[in-house]
Amino acid sequence: MLAVKIYNTLTRKKEEFKPLVAGKISMYVCGPTVYNYIHIGNARSAIAFDTIRRYFEYKGYKVKYVSNFTDVDDKMINEARSEKTTVPKLAEKFINAYLEDTAALNIEPATLHPRATHEIKDIISFVQTLIEKGYAYEVDGDVYYRAKKFSHYGELSDQNIDQLEEGASEHINDEEQNRKEDPIDFALWKGQKEDDEIAWDSPWGKGRPGWHIECSVMSTKYLGETIDIHGGGQDLEFPHHENEIAQSEAKTGKKFVNYWLHNGFVTVGKDEEKMSKSLHNFVTVHDIIKEVDPQVLRFFMASVQYRHQINYSEYNLKQAQTILERFKNTLTNIDYRLEDDSLAKESAQLREAVENTKKAFEEAMDDDFNVQNALAAIYAVLPLVNANVNEKNVDKEELRIFKELLSAWLNIFGIDCVKLTAKKAASNDEEIEELVRQRDEARKNKNWAVSDQLRDQLKEMGVTIQDTPQGTRWTRD
Repeated sequence: MLAVKIYNTLTRKKEEFKPLVAGKISMYVCGPTVYNYIHIGNARSAIAFDTIRRYFEYKGYKVKYVSNFTDVDDKMINEARSEKTTVPKLAEKFINAYLEDTAALNIEPATLHPRATHEIKDIISFVQTLIEKGYAYEVDGDVYYRAKKFSHYGELSDQNIDQLEEGASEHINDEEQNRKEDPIDFALWKGQKEDDEIAWDSPWGKGRPGWHIECSVMSTKYLGETIDIHGGGQDLEFPHHENEIAQSEAKTGKKFVNYWLHNGFVTVGKDEEKMSKSLHNFVTVHDIIKEVDPQVLRFFMASVQYRHQINYSEYNLKQAQTILERFKNTLTNIDYRLEDDSLAKESAQLREAVENTKKAFEEAMDDDFNVQNALAAIYAVLPLVNANVNEKNVDKEELRIFKELLSAWLNIFGIDCVKLTAKKAASNDEEIEELVRQRDEARKNKNWAVSDQLRDQLKEMGVTIQDTPQGTRWTRD
């Protein structure tokens, strides 16, 4: 098994990936806060790490993939109030919506989808240990983490501790400042402030977990004290992932994560502004897949290397659709020739090209999942494949091998080739077949006027005719 090289955010360089256990990978990816439908910026992270997971599985690894649901925090409480519902009911609604939308994008379900509210006992125990070790302190029902006590604080996001302190002091109010020992200290547990706030009993009074603590608890509980890969969006580097490291390593005394991966943002418009709910410039997956084929959206998002920024636009979606159509046509053409009764003819040129394409594809993906170069390798061989398909006699064995490889490669990008090439049945299929038969008869009798008339009639019905040496084929536009 050739080595995969990964860009590690913590070290800021590409490193050869070496799993803790040979052939197995522990992978944690931060999931959504479930107070709304996910927008395509959220989906980008889910798609990016699903693509990475699929490539590892293609390479033969067994991946244990954990992705959480944040189902309690300030946003959840405020949204529940505005909708006049409870936090648990709000969470249930949008967890179901998330699972529905990600299924439409063919994102593999996580091995586990833990929820913060289901881990309260373990969260309280984790926080208690940090207090006992002197890394945390309680003030009026709140519990804070002493960031400066952790000597590596700021390393992941490459920030100086003094700069962090200055920045933090500008973003907290006087009341919070008075409770904290230091402006950069962060909340592990938040005491209940209003009677209608969801809360649990704890040694420090009623309250709820802070945002950062839940991921430390769930990742170490379900994957172990040290894990192979932790992923999320670039916006989570600080403070979320920085705080996860501080909490986890303070408690366990062990390295928390071996490889930190962060995906780039989705931008919109000519100015390529970052998509976010706070800027009110987002498009939800729930809405867009009503108008756009989910496979096209998935392929568009997966076809850009995970660390790069993606610009969401109608033009870029159409480009992705065009490329998918090209793959679809190639697979359909191969299927047609594999089923016909023409003689098989070996092609050393095609065999060598397919072998070289496989090598180039894997070399690109092994290089920090460089999907653009991997796709370029596939594009380069398509003309030769299609030329072979159009010959009188074809190398059926090599075409079969290429079909299997292309299907496996596209599966990494979340494309189901069975669905991609499925011919959609319609009520007028029999009518089309009869018109095609009549046209074939007219061509046989050299009645070109009738043949052209029938072709035009079929075109008006949204049907394209292809005359091949093996017979007439038709497809819907």
